[in-house]
Amino acid sequence: MDSSLSESSSGAVPPLDVRRLLRGAGLHPRKSLGQNFLVQEAALARVASAAEISPDDTVLEIGAGVGSLTRHFAAAARRVVAVEIDPALVVILKSVLAPFRNVAIVAGDILAQPLERIVGRVEGGEFKVAANIPYYITSAVIRRLVESPFRPERIVLTVQQEVAERICAAPGKMSLLALSVQYYGKPSIRGRIHADMFYPVPDVDSAILRIDIDGARRRSIEDADRLFRVARAGFSQKRKMLRNTLSAGLGIPLKEIEWGLTEAGVDSKRRAETLAVEEWIRVAGAVSTDRA
Repeated sequence: MDSSLSESSSGAVPPLDVRRLLRGAGLHPRKSLGQNFLVQEAALARVASAAEISPDDTVLEIGAGVGSLTRHFAAAARRVVAVEIDPALVVILKSVLAPFRNVAIVAGDILAQPLERIVGRVEGGEFKVAANIPYYITSAVIRRLVESPFRPERIVLTVQQEVAERICAAPGKMSLLALSVQYYGKPSIRGRIHADMFYPVPDVDSAILRIDIDGARRRSIEDADRLFRVARAGFSQKRKMLRNTLSAGLGIPLKEIEWGLTEAGVDSKRRAETLAVEEWIRVAGAVSTDRA
């Protein structure tokens, strides 16, 4: 671990009283920003553990809140970049994280600027993302992370249990969301977090979702665009056969679609939710989208 770190970052992380911090600043959780703070210490530790942070790592945290998770990351990583959109919470963050000299606080919207500008220079170009994010930005954040040329090697997020299960679905229950994540990496659920471990308590339970990015799957933007243009057409009417949804969605004659699916080794009568990622890649390569 970097010798510049304070002693506070080298031992066990003491509990943080989130409610007291907010009351002391005259603040209440903002529903408009989806603020549900993870306050149970065992759950915080489980999120940090799922990220498998090493002393050489750079960690990007999205929605740092009052620093509950940030302190766990700072105790394990070489460097932490904590992003927070709420200016009032940034003030608290600066106070809570003052003992940690390996933390950089960025005030702003993670979706509004390039990741490489936020994270900065990273040895070897690799970094990890770990965060308790607002539910309403889950899809946007994941898409931003996996589609960026400056991708993390691992992503660990607290998300709604149902969303995590959809992302990790196997062929037979695939969705466009699952395909979008599994195209770039391997998702897995590393634990469940009950709603009462948050403040305020949300309406649903959460899960710890981990996505290990496939370093060999550095697809080009053109390949990804082609794949998801075809997949969006395929998933547009999930109950219909693939040959019909692709023909209608892409504006390509049925005979041409059937020929392309045969070339890809995929039965034209199958439905979109039954295809695995590699099958979608073959279909996208075989079906012409010039007129889509």
